[in-house]
Amino acid sequence: MTRLALQDFGVVLRGRSILQDVSLSVGPGELVGIIGPNGAGKTTLMRSALGLIPSSGSSSLAKLDAPARGRAAAWMPQAREIAWPVTVETLVALGRTPHLAGGARMTDADHRAVDAAIAQMDLTEMRARTATRLSGGEQARALIARALAQETPLLMADEPIAGLDPAHQIATMQIFAGLAAGGQSVIVSLHDLGLAARHCTRLIVIGAGSLRADGPPEEVLTPALIRDVFGITAHVQRTDQGLIFQPLAVLP
Repeated sequence: MTRLALQDFGVVLRGRSILQDVSLSVGPGELVGIIGPNGAGKTTLMRSALGLIPSSGSSSLAKLDAPARGRAAAWMPQAREIAWPVTVETLVALGRTPHLAGGARMTDADHRAVDAAIAQMDLTEMRARTATRLSGGEQARALIARALAQETPLLMADEPIAGLDPAHQIATMQIFAGLAAGGQSVIVSLHDLGLAARHCTRLIVIGAGSLRADGPPEEVLTPALIRDVFGITAHVQRTDQGLIFQPLAVLP
């Protein structure tokens, strides 16, 4: 069952083409990393696929009405704004909103989903603290927990590990990999190509507003593509612990 399908997809903003001719589909069990340089169109691709900004072509998610979309896909935007001084537990519980009828109280299943998400993101000791008083990295983990609590077939996150310390970056990618291994689909945009190579089952490369490559990391991260899209050289090695990617130098 396809979780996201884009066909002949494009975005034009303020008269400028941001994305063009993107066709892809994401199925169950995939952890898809969207990579590309700054300004390539990664955030625009994710937001437009969700129907948050106008687009041309077809997106299976954008076709859905808002309640159905909320049950189909969880979304963690790049901007991590927590508007109100609520507790971490209350913030995470907001992820259950698409599953609740208007005015309905959370069920035991809803509470279990919140508890599990808080535990997954190592927030148990912080659940009663005010979310707006947490550090930037802690707020990011709380917002990831909110997306996890939504328990949707697809989770989409825009640079979810930016600002996290190395331990929580790795732990978060392992959580995403675990979700994919369990049958969910996860799409994340990343600038850390090492973590993308190591944890993602598939990489989609966006360059200058178009899809430049799509496939397993070891097939996508070729010297030619790394040079042409990112303007760098890198060491890439298959090891017993997975693919190792280390940027080496910026090309003149």
